[in-house]
Formats: sequence, C-alpha cells, structure tokens
Amino acid sequence: MLSNIDIEDIKRLAHKAGDAIMSIYEKDFSIEYKDDSSPLTQADIEANNIICNYLQKNYPEIPILSEESKQIPYVDRKNWEYYWCVDPIDGTKEFIKKNGEFTVNIALIHKNNPVLGVVYAPVLDLMYYAKEKEGAFRNGERLPIQREDNSYTIVASKSHMSNETQHYIDKIATTKKKKLVSMGSSLKICLVADGSADIYPRFAPTMEWDTAAAHAIVRQSKKKILEYNSSEEIHYNKNDLLNPWFIVK
Repeated sequence: MLSNIDIEDIKRLAHKAGDAIMSIYEKDFSIEYKDDSSPLTQADIEANNIICNYLQKNYPEIPILSEESKQIPYVDRKNWEYYWCVDPIDGTKEFIKKNGEFTVNIALIHKNNPVLGVVYAPVLDLMYYAKEKEGAFRNGERLPIQREDNSYTIVASKSHMSNETQHYIDKIATTKKKKLVSMGSSLKICLVADGSADIYPRFAPTMEWDTAAAHAIVRQSKKKILEYNSSEEIHYNKNDLLNPWFIVK
C-alpha cells in the first residue's frame, strides 16, 4: 500500500489546501465555536473538503480520520490496517491571530504508526515531509540539519504553556545554556525533527491528528515522541483519540 503512494502527490495536495486557506487568511473571516469550545473557520472547512475529497477519489481503499469530519466509532475503525489522519488546519488559534504559525497536516497510519507525513505552513512557505524508508525533508533538504547554535533549545507551545510544562523545563539538567522557543501548531515537533531544537515537552491536551504527520517526520529523522515517563512511543487509532502527555526528543 505505502509503495503505491507518491509523497509528491500528498505534498501537492497539502499545497492546494494551503492556497485555499491563504485566500481566506488574507481577508476578514468569521469564527464559530465547536462543542469543545475550540474555534472553527471557513478555512478549516474548505481545506478539509479539498483534502478529504481528493483522498477519497484517488485512494478509495484507504479510510480517512479527520478533525473536521464526522468522527468514526472505534468499533468501526479498530481493525483498519491503513488510514489517513488529517488536520486541515493545525493551529486554528494561530490562524485567527494571523501569526502564520499554523499548518496543514496529512499523515498515513499503518498499524498504529505514522509511515508518511506532510506538514505544510503556507504563510512561512515551509514544507516538511517524510515517508518510511525514504527519509525526512524540509523544503527538499534532508533532516536532521546541522545546527551552529550551541545552546540547549527547548520548544514550547505558544497557546498552551501549562504549569507542568514549565516545571519540567525548569528541572532539565544541562551544561549548555537553555534557550526557550515558543511556536504554534505541529511546527514545534518539526523543530526537533529538523535539529533546530533539542526537546519539546507537551503536558497539555493534543489529539492524534495534531501529531500524526509531524510524528512521521520525527521517526524518519531518527528521533522519537515518547509517552511521558515511558520508553514507549505514542501510537494511533486508539479508542480515545486524545494523546497522552509526551516528550519529543
């Protein structure tokens, strides 16, 4: 199945969704709120339609789990071998703030693990992508990238900095000077994957679609997303789609 999917095809799809998002981003737009109080914009809906319609047409044998589509009961998805995990806009709060730190996330999951991922930040013109056994890349450059900065760089959420996260950061023991970088969306995970940051602790809620695409990039960069206080990597298609606390390193 994986061998039949061209990563360039999924990159083009993410770019197309990004173009649709940008056409709304550059205008005034309305904001609605879902049952969980998270924001929703027309850009989320349009990008979701573009991605899901394309995947359904071109990969009809692979089911789709998307944040902005009707959720599928675990009894119906527990035996999926492959499926697409989609977040049409990861970082809707950053989209609303117009700070550019949001992404289009498209991942392919195989037996609970991400084996292909595309993370596209249209405002920043950043495209991260990875496919199992083919490596991970940022705008065509293979990851990880050598970093000149000798600090110990910690990346944290711009919108969800919890007390637990701050406590963990304060306790990190290193002989290097600590440097804290705040970033929105799954770009935080990608900064560890590309070598710009050393660690990203996340002790606040995330869903599977928030991390799946970037996790594929992390894995192909020879790094990991571990459950907090565990040697186990986080996995996907759980009964509860909420991720545990985790550390990217």
